[in-house]
Amino acid sequence: MANLTGTKITHDNLPDGSDRNPYLGSLTLLTSLFFIWGFITCLNDILIPHLKSVFTLNYTQAMLVQFCFFTAYFVVSVPSGYLVEKIDYKGGIIAGLSIAGIGCLLFYPAAGQHSYPLFLAAFFVLASGITLLQVAANPYVTLLGKPETASSRLTMTQAFNSLGTTIAPYFGALLILSTAVKSAEEVKLLNTDELSAYQAAQAAAVQNPYLFLAAVLFFIAVIFALIKLPEIKSIDQRPLNVDKVYFDEVHDSAWGYKHLVLGAIGIFVYVGGEVSIGSFLINFLGEPAIAGLAAKDAGKYVSFYWGGAMIGRFVGAAVMQKIQPGKVLTFNAVTAAVLVLMTMIGSGSFVMWTILSVGLFNSIMFPTIFSLAVNGLGKHTGQGSGILCAAIVGGAILPVVQGLFADRIGIQHAFFIPVLCYLYIAYYGWRGCNFSAVN
Repeated sequence: MANLTGTKITHDNLPDGSDRNPYLGSLTLLTSLFFIWGFITCLNDILIPHLKSVFTLNYTQAMLVQFCFFTAYFVVSVPSGYLVEKIDYKGGIIAGLSIAGIGCLLFYPAAGQHSYPLFLAAFFVLASGITLLQVAANPYVTLLGKPETASSRLTMTQAFNSLGTTIAPYFGALLILSTAVKSAEEVKLLNTDELSAYQAAQAAAVQNPYLFLAAVLFFIAVIFALIKLPEIKSIDQRPLNVDKVYFDEVHDSAWGYKHLVLGAIGIFVYVGGEVSIGSFLINFLGEPAIAGLAAKDAGKYVSFYWGGAMIGRFVGAAVMQKIQPGKVLTFNAVTAAVLVLMTMIGSGSFVMWTILSVGLFNSIMFPTIFSLAVNGLGKHTGQGSGILCAAIVGGAILPVVQGLFADRIGIQHAFFIPVLCYLYIAYYGWRGCNFSAVN
């Protein structure tokens, strides 16, 4: 991530003994960014079943949405780090908001022209903007205030990201899935006027929400352009909370640390597993043998999946003050694997709730894997962060793999993909994250 960790904000103007953060206004605006990109990212889970029906896609083709979206993390994360170094955090935030806004605008012609490839291009552009936002905003939050409270600030902003992922499925279901999609056979029976009216209604269901999101993104970009944000100064900063600082000298690059490489695989499979489950939820809950829900109703239940992750973050943060993070990670991963296995072999409303409950145990996985993977990297922390960010591409690849299996063995049995992901994460928490054991 291009040495983004080698920055610091000066606090000379902070009164001695003051608990009040003078950058509260800036933090509030930054928190809105976390909420927005969480909201937008989770809307993919609503659009996938909608586009699958509109374009009569199979599961593999429908998962290209997530492939294009999360491929942007792999392609754009490292260049974004260099860009932020050139135009600073404020410039990176403004650029990220603007690119994301352009991506939202591309949904208008994609829906109007009934073009799935243009939809996929819009997803990539939108995700590129969100990637740049994350590269700029995540480290900036840690710098706006006292260093000893950096973790609490970032945890709070991430909680608002989870709030966005929680409410997005509900509102997305109301706005996008409220218009019933006809089958290919039903469309053939429509006359010219009926067909035009039907296509216009389907286009508007997507166009209007994303036009609104584009307006919001551009509006916030203007606000950030007008306000004055605290100045960042680059310094030579050594890592915090590392007992043996000589870890710096063990390897010439981050790639030499096995616990980082294993952690990158952990990020890859975690994001892939989480996104795979979320992407298939609406179609899965619509199966007659499961819950038989209409798409609009199933979309509302997706909020339980992401809401569980929000609750779990607060609970997990408290638990990990008493229990080692690696052990908590292993427990959560094993529990998630068991829940998905029960989903694969059961039926009815019971398995609906077992799969939705996985979100609760997903909660602490990403930040815990990330923190364990960069532990002890010292001067290589920046490079390690970039490697981990690029590993988010798992959200592009594994949903497509699960889609391939869903087309062949059925959507329920295809959930063995997340099971394998969680088993690896359990291994990483139990053994793979141990610096002395793997380096």
